[in-house]
Amino acid sequence: MEFQSNIPIYLQLMDMMKLQIVSGKLQPGEKLKSVRDLAMEYGVNPNTMQKALAELEGDHLLYTMRTAGRYVTEDAALIGKLREELAAERIDHFFVELGRFGFSKEEIKQLLERYMEERIEDDSTGTV
Repeated sequence: MEFQSNIPIYLQLMDMMKLQIVSGKLQPGEKLKSVRDLAMEYGVNPNTMQKALAELEGDHLLYTMRTAGRYVTEDAALIGKLREELAAERIDHFFVELGRFGFSKEEIKQLLERYMEERIEDDSTGTV
């Protein structure tokens, strides 16, 4: 797995796991693999993985059942809030980037509307 050198690996691991939680790849109440297994899967030191998991537990996205392992939160409201926060971060980044290209907010809105119309026409399910 490739990591960015300018961002601590544990933060990148947290972001990856958050994405898995909000996307449903990791289901609410699902038991996680052991720290060692996850560290091997991601190609990181177990201490780094432990730090990422501890931070996610501190954010209440994971919880530990003593002697039974770590699990994904079952708090649907918390997962929904995280999903919206992650989307807002990406939307903000999108607006900043297009602003650097010289697009106004109105131009960005028009681009998005046109893009969505084209995507929905191309996809009979109506999803993006």
